[in-house]
Amino acid sequence: MVEKRDDLELLTHYAATRDPGAREEIILRFVPLVHFVLGRLGISQSVSTDYEDAASQGLIGLIEAVDRFDPKFGTQFSTYATVRIRGKVLDHLRSMDWLSRGARQRYHILQDAVTKLWSSLGRAPTDEELAVHIKVDINQLHRTMIEGSRMIVSLDLLTQSADEDESLHEVLADQGQPTPAEVYEEDELHTSLLHALKSLSEREQLILSLYYYEELTFKEIGMVLDISESRVCQLHGRAIMNLRAYLKQISQEKYA
Repeated sequence: MVEKRDDLELLTHYAATRDPGAREEIILRFVPLVHFVLGRLGISQSVSTDYEDAASQGLIGLIEAVDRFDPKFGTQFSTYATVRIRGKVLDHLRSMDWLSRGARQRYHILQDAVTKLWSSLGRAPTDEELAVHIKVDINQLHRTMIEGSRMIVSLDLLTQSADEDESLHEVLADQGQPTPAEVYEEDELHTSLLHALKSLSEREQLILSLYYYEELTFKEIGMVLDISESRVCQLHGRAIMNLRAYLKQISQEKYA
């Protein structure tokens, strides 16, 4: 979302005058940004029961962005507001424990199954193989994949360290000028990730590309591929689990 000329003028006017009328107009103009951010997080009215609560938190983030934005820094308001909206929504989801303990357990059982089958088969397991391995029917398997996709996983969290939630930014800490060892390690990680992406099916690769590179929402991806939003969510979840399993296998082979 790029600001129009009159958007920039209005933002500048509000920053200088704190005019309540200008504040309300800015908020109304940028409300669609809240829904865009929710869509990017995989939160939609069709697959999420708590959409309205998340939207309310996103709106609070937007209002905070309006009140704190300073045009003199030269940053686009939409960029600044997106960060604040996203942060507010994620804080809300974490505090509410978005997924139940049972859902998290099912996801981790499934991720463990994907990893084990990758190791034994040397390829991504099929849905049928996964269902047999964890002793569930296909419908339950697909529901678990959707739940996994809703865990707000990013490609930044795909390292297979002792802590699954450890970020690449924590593993490859930036302390100024990188050392040769750090450069080599990061290059090696990028190479492994590239191989992992190529190991996915063409549809899974396309969904990840549309979501992470083209920045489409799950709903928009569904329209492009002519499939339901929940199906996109399911395929995204499976792709992430396959990437995790592949990278873990590479890591184990490297240090064996």
